[in-house]
Amino acid sequence: MNSTNNKQLQKYLRTRAITAPWRLNGSKRVDFRAAVVIPALAESQSLPQTLASLATNPAEALQQTLIVIVVNNRADVSADQLQNNRQTLAWLQAKPFPQLNLAWVDAGSAGLELPAKEGVGLARKIGFDLALQRLDWKSSPLLISLDADTLVDENYLSAIFQHFVVSSKGGTVLPFRHQTSADPQQEAAIRHYELYLRSYVFGLQQAGSPYAYHSIGSTIACRAAAYVNAGGMNRRRAAEDFYFLQQLAKTSGVEFLVGTVVRPSPRFSDRVPFGTGKAVRGQVEKGRQLFKFISVDSFKLLRAWFGLVEKAWNLSAENLLARAAGISSVLYVFLLQLDFPTVWGRLQKNYATQQQRSTAFHLWFDGLRTRQLLTQLEADRESAVDELVDALLEWGGFSVGSDCSEQLALLESLPGVK
Repeated sequence: MNSTNNKQLQKYLRTRAITAPWRLNGSKRVDFRAAVVIPALAESQSLPQTLASLATNPAEALQQTLIVIVVNNRADVSADQLQNNRQTLAWLQAKPFPQLNLAWVDAGSAGLELPAKEGVGLARKIGFDLALQRLDWKSSPLLISLDADTLVDENYLSAIFQHFVVSSKGGTVLPFRHQTSADPQQEAAIRHYELYLRSYVFGLQQAGSPYAYHSIGSTIACRAAAYVNAGGMNRRRAAEDFYFLQQLAKTSGVEFLVGTVVRPSPRFSDRVPFGTGKAVRGQVEKGRQLFKFISVDSFKLLRAWFGLVEKAWNLSAENLLARAAGISSVLYVFLLQLDFPTVWGRLQKNYATQQQRSTAFHLWFDGLRTRQLLTQLEADRESAVDELVDALLEWGGFSVGSDCSEQLALLESLPGVK
């Protein structure tokens, strides 16, 4: 580890890391090349399958990797979930899968529970922060995020290792495909949700957004130094992956990985306020779609806005706003809500060149503001999903018609979208 990284690590551990009262049990080694962190809440049935899939990876990769299970719950957890977590802890203490370097955190027993209103974000953070001190910092170590209901390929670890050998970016997002459900309604719902996820990222790509990547907790990996530089994982109960990746993108970059696939569960869930499980449950049980596909017109408008900032980078805020109004009145009002004149004045003062100002602009107009704008643009628009996705794909130069399964198959084949 160079002196700069060491100083950043020590400062992070001193000021931002969360460890006490939690600790790592199990493996005692402190020379790992990577750590895989897996939060687990009532996962005694699925966690063994996840670990079994990890155990199929090459012995050399497994030898270099610490697997951290964060068994967690709040004090208000149900009796069934608490008992399930106790079973998981007892199972881990029996040291299953001897080929894995297993460690675990008890974040659920009396006195060790997560605080009220906390959840998966804090559980991930605890695991990552504790793992930092078990890594061999001379080897440019990695932190990998996985879920306890997700399966991985035999080359999962080696693909991640190889990616960071050739990539200069600090973070990556792995390809994913949810496991097949035996229930036809659930299977249809999860593929519909995947179509939504992939069409959104495809639209961002076409619009030229630097935040065009999936935000799924089980698909994230990063350099440990990049994790520290980004301020670590946040503590949100949901969307912790979105905000963490956004910070990674801003501080060290995110680049797509190819060559392996992670397979999250398609199951129902109400453990977080939104996400895959919530979306699938809403569609199957209530016949209600909890997510809205974005139209090609909105993505085109986004691209026009980005293009305007690039070309007219030396204009005053007033002139830029006037041109933005020509693109869309919704965009104009949105920028006023964000106090764009003040923001642009600050960018003009601090960033003299086009490249510097463009980079600073996208740090400000980030993935969250992009989503907020697209949501406002779509507020009163209603269209059939197949028509929306067909038009979006045509804009990108593809033509597969209005069959949603064919649209999904195409999107699954595209770099950064699959």
